[in-house]
Amino acid sequence: MSVEPIILVVGDEELLAERAVGEVVASVRAGDPETEVIDLAPGGLEPGRISELTSPSLFGGGKVLVIRSAQDLGKDLTAEVLKYAETPADDVVLVALHPGGAKGKALVDGLTKLKARKITCPKVTKVGERVDFVRAEIRNAGGKISADGARGLIDAVGNDLRELAAACSQLVADTGGKIDDAAVARYYRGRAEVSGFTVADKAIEGQLADALEQLRWALATGVPPVLIVSALAQGVRGLAKVGGAPRGARGASLAKDLGMPPWKIERVQKQLRSWSADGVARAMTVVAEADAAVKGAAADPAYALEKTVAQIVAARG
Repeated sequence: MSVEPIILVVGDEELLAERAVGEVVASVRAGDPETEVIDLAPGGLEPGRISELTSPSLFGGGKVLVIRSAQDLGKDLTAEVLKYAETPADDVVLVALHPGGAKGKALVDGLTKLKARKITCPKVTKVGERVDFVRAEIRNAGGKISADGARGLIDAVGNDLRELAAACSQLVADTGGKIDDAAVARYYRGRAEVSGFTVADKAIEGQLADALEQLRWALATGVPPVLIVSALAQGVRGLAKVGGAPRGARGASLAKDLGMPPWKIERVQKQLRSWSADGVARAMTVVAEADAAVKGAAADPAYALEKTVAQIVAARG
């Protein structure tokens, strides 16, 4: 059998752990389509069951034994698994899933010492890791997305990897593969955060036509004008905060001082290359006027927002 006989999947990112198991099963069945897959949980296991399942069968055929929640096996079953792992059967692949942590660590340590193949599936907690995940998902589905587009999708969908994976697959199917900020806004147009911040980013970067297009999308799909102004205000304030930071400050220290994630600071620093201090000040005034306008001072909030976007673009330089 070409697949390692003992495989240890460690980590609490469920989607990645499930995929790891699926890849093992697919690899085994590529050589033997009739391979039987048996799911096991500690609650339904009795001493001797592992030995029984791994014994040679009169009818032949391979097996994949998947032990879930292996941290709950207990002392006796852990010893049984480790004893089996010393001399595994030729036609059996044993996969043990452990979430990590101290509970049941004897199994992890024992299988590691026995040179089991180890697949790590740690929880994805950092923004950069989720961006990489989204871009890889899109790429594997045959599409392409920028880092900024991936961040926009995360802002829209949330941090759950299962939901992100489903969204990536759907976006590639719906768009034909090339996914940009406009596509994200279009298919997740009910998400006010994405719509508003996309308008702000486009305006700050001087992309007037794109900013107006995104603004109209947002308004047409029911995003309240006050939320769009809020996004514009945050974008302009971001320019002021990063532009006013002490020279030489960088990295985690700068992120902590400004209360902004590193990726956002990096993006704002790029945007600042086209802005002067006077321009930022003018943009802040424009946004303050827009806030008053959408809260009752203007007869037509949509027109007021279009004018605001144009003025922010004009303030650059």
